Amino acid sequence: MGTITGIAAIGAGLAAIGAGIGIGRIGGSALESMARQPEHSGMIQTNMIIAAALVEGVALFGVVVALLQG
Repeated sequence: MGTITGIAAIGAGLAAIGAGIGIGRIGGSALESMARQPEHSGMIQTNMIIAAALVEGVALFGVVVALLQG
């Protein structure tokens, strides 16, 4: 049982790391876009928040699935 639990914890950690990388890239790209076109910053920010929420939802799903396996 210990090995399966350890592997599940690694899977949950990888899901969290992937979400962090994804949200970081979304934020960086959004800030770059806002710097280039400040007149569209409201629309860019809205789309950034929606995309970050979707990435976070997928990561949470991955963590739950990984922990249910353990």
